[in-house]
Amino acid sequence: MLKSHYYEGLVEAGCDEAGRGCLAGSVYAAAVILPPDYNNPALNDSKQLSLKRRYELREEIQRDAVAWAVGIVTPEEIDHINILRASFLAMHRALDQLCVRPEAIIVDGNRFEPYSEPSSKGQHTPSHIPHTCIIKGDGKYQAIAAASILAKTYRDDYMDQLAEEYPMYDWLSNKGYPTRKHREALRQYGPSPYHRMSYNLLGSQELELKFE
Repeated sequence: MLKSHYYEGLVEAGCDEAGRGCLAGSVYAAAVILPPDYNNPALNDSKQLSLKRRYELREEIQRDAVAWAVGIVTPEEIDHINILRASFLAMHRALDQLCVRPEAIIVDGNRFEPYSEPSSKGQHTPSHIPHTCIIKGDGKYQAIAAASILAKTYRDDYMDQLAEEYPMYDWLSNKGYPTRKHREALRQYGPSPYHRMSYNLLGSQELELKFE
């Protein structure tokens, strides 16, 4: 069973992202504040759950959470600032949207850019909210697991919408990740406007890519 909270006695937000390793589409992140002593034994790393269970749990998380939000960073922004910084920015955007301000943050992974609460004018205050990075945290803490489920399902919904516009890349199945079929379509059709042009889209193949 995953742990309820990392920090004792503080309003704690769990954060995680989805889509960092994709060739196409925005990166999504979620921030979730769960009630004190919350216990949902079904919560787990989103990658360990079936598609149906992820969406069932999304409804439970949104119903039970004290606050939750999703942040998005576009492919153009990813190309401009790099995917690591884009992942942090997506988490910050999710945190900005929370209707309850966190007093501490736990993040899946081993790196995070310190976050400070925005002021009423939209500027961030100088003092940072304390945070802790937890490797494989989505399999250890419920708030991070909840964030991973929200980020994953909302990004999947987004990629399914893009797949209607560009069906040749098989995004319904691969969600933008570098599968063989995805890369074969890139060789045949070139990249879409949603591809991350700073990435090595064809892997080891050194071919010129142009927009159709």
